Amino acid sequence: MAPVVDLAGVSVVRGGNALLHNVDWRVDESDRWVIIGPNGAGKTTLLQLISATIHPSAGTVTLLGERMGAVDVFELRPRIGMTSAALADRIPRAESVGNVVISASYAVIGRWNEKYDVLDLKRAAFLMRQLQVEHLSKRTFGTLSEGERKRVQIARALMTDPELLLLDEPAAGLDLAGREALVDTLGDLAEDESSPALVLVTHHLEEIPRGITHAMLLAEGGIVAAGPIHEILTNDALSATFGLPLVVSTEAGRWTARAVRR
Repeated sequence: MAPVVDLAGVSVVRGGNALLHNVDWRVDESDRWVIIGPNGAGKTTLLQLISATIHPSAGTVTLLGERMGAVDVFELRPRIGMTSAALADRIPRAESVGNVVISASYAVIGRWNEKYDVLDLKRAAFLMRQLQVEHLSKRTFGTLSEGERKRVQIARALMTDPELLLLDEPAAGLDLAGREALVDTLGDLAEDESSPALVLVTHHLEEIPRGITHAMLLAEGGIVAAGPIHEILTNDALSATFGLPLVVSTEAGRWTARAVRR
């Protein structure tokens, strides 16, 4: 079976600066990846590539069996679900939660004159139940807490039954209770065999949910290490990525990292 994501020798250069350089990476259908790295590592650029938002400066990017540059990205993008702070900022604050979710069927933000059938309505209701926001369906997006908004965005990202789900720092800005509730929900999603291939970006090991199978460590636009999560999230590899002596531990499927006390 063809990989969901296949990057070969990929570089992205902007203004003479290499944001990514010589990246080789493969994501298979059953994979659940986490990408970790410091600010400026290239994580956002990598997500832009695999969401078909930008093209590489060099190398080849193949998404869902289609090579970038040889496919209409407007046909490809509906097959990819994504959540990000930038996307959340574009959602009208006066839009109802139900409309925020279901309007993804037409790849639009904000309900207009679209017509939705019974299957659309049933899928939106199912996803809102799955993400525990069904009771908020008539509330406006602007009245939600940050944690509730994150859940609504994930439900929206799943509306088109995507083959690839991208989550850009989904727990950013949440308090402890909100983070733990969301990470638990993401764990259920990652462990569900019917879920699409998943790529999650975070700065913090504590935000990695259960069910994540693979990890990539990214620094200065290059891959430090990538592979099965238990082989990659080691003291040496994390320390090299962040330039700080770190001790990594795991318990019950959750990860933590702390600096070595001098």
